[in-house]
Amino acid sequence: MFQPILQHINRYVPLNETEEVLIAEKLKYLQLKKKALILTEGKICSANYFVVKGCLRMYFFDDKGAEQTTQFAIENWWISDYTSLENRIPSGFQIQAVEVSEVIAFEKNSEKELFDKVPKLERYFRLILQRAYSAVQTRTKFLHTLSREAQYHQFNDAFPEFVQRVPQYMLASYLGFTPEFLSKIRARKGKRIS
Repeated sequence: MFQPILQHINRYVPLNETEEVLIAEKLKYLQLKKKALILTEGKICSANYFVVKGCLRMYFFDDKGAEQTTQFAIENWWISDYTSLENRIPSGFQIQAVEVSEVIAFEKNSEKELFDKVPKLERYFRLILQRAYSAVQTRTKFLHTLSREAQYHQFNDAFPEFVQRVPQYMLASYLGFTPEFLSKIRARKGKRIS
């Protein structure tokens, strides 16, 4: 049940069998229906979530009540509201299953004990968070340097699986577009292909 996350950790830091058992004992396996929420705005985030199967997204509501997607996570990706998780403050986000999903929760209340027993886990999470921060920096640069249409094409080229799996309104929200604008971009792209 926990093999996917243990394999992922082993890609970054080698674990022995004892360490794998210690980690697995503290993990929680969750099966989520489509649209299920594992974090709601106003609640304190209690875990990091590793996606085994499916797709999750993190979003908030803007001052007009519109959903603004800030992050997606597919297989072998992590998702969490780190501000809420680390500072133990209410979240300003929701985390929702975009499709039927299987997730492993790494609970905050087990973190210190596991880091003490398996110190290399800290290195693993440092490496994962460095990669995530790098992705945020790249996205920020694209937001400031690329046209909106170029942002879509860059995203489509880098993550074609999202374009196929994620509803258009969620993708548009993530890219900062209206669904109508995204439809126009896709229509133009379709005309160029034919």
